[in-house]
Amino acid sequence: MDGLAAQMAGDDGKDLAMTQGRRFWKMTGSGNDFVFMDGRTDDASEFENADVIQRICARGTGVGADGLVILTAPASSGADLALRYFNADGSLASLCGNATLCTASLAARLGAVDPAAFALETGSGVLKARIGAGLPEFDLPAIREPEAAFPAIPLAPDELRLGFATAGIPHVVIRVPDVALIDVIGRGRAVRRHVSLTEGANVNFVSQHREGGWRIRTYERGVEAETLACGTGSVATAILLRLWGETGGDVELETASGRSLGIRSSQASDGSWQASLRGEGRLVFEGELRDL
Repeated sequence: MDGLAAQMAGDDGKDLAMTQGRRFWKMTGSGNDFVFMDGRTDDASEFENADVIQRICARGTGVGADGLVILTAPASSGADLALRYFNADGSLASLCGNATLCTASLAARLGAVDPAAFALETGSGVLKARIGAGLPEFDLPAIREPEAAFPAIPLAPDELRLGFATAGIPHVVIRVPDVALIDVIGRGRAVRRHVSLTEGANVNFVSQHREGGWRIRTYERGVEAETLACGTGSVATAILLRLWGETGGDVELETASGRSLGIRSSQASDGSWQASLRGEGRLVFEGELRDL
């Protein structure tokens, strides 16, 4: 076994050096970046390995990304394409908003879907998607029982409100006077692992800027750091802002990258919330994996 093969062998001894020469795409959604692998025709199971994912996503020594996406043929007859999303630490997530936007954009670029209307199979179910005005958009699963107040986690000084919502994955949303002044890492890490959160959560901080718009910053579980954008976090934040009486049904949130994500939301007769997310899904480059 050569040096690379030895490095890439998993705990079970399986040779994972086959990752060499595999084509990949690097995409970004408002600064939330991902490596994409195509598993529709070629076996991509070697990439469902935490060590391999960590090496690929490592910044400075790998491709560098917040997560890895594997495209596959769908199991459901109602879907055109399936995706599996892994955080940079190798953990599988049921949904990532920006990864889904990037998937929609890449799928259209590859000719795998009809850009006007298609369906993506995710860990959160089959989601309707489309490309409109040059931007990808998709509809999230129903968001049930968002909590405008979440007293289990006490407010810190200068925090105005704190709520909770599950938008594919769990999110804490904290309304603050100015996100620029927040210790996202320190406060985010503490809240993300709060004992009241059985699965942990992403932690989103939101404030209104002087021009009347909104800014958001996110501490993301699985990455365990601040990311430049979070799609599902933006959806959870938009719904809580509505519950707090601060926004209407269509809002844009400026992310830490300076790019905006748009959220449309409405409440159904059963009390659940419906939402769609639109934003960037930009191909940065494509290449082949070599020596990780």
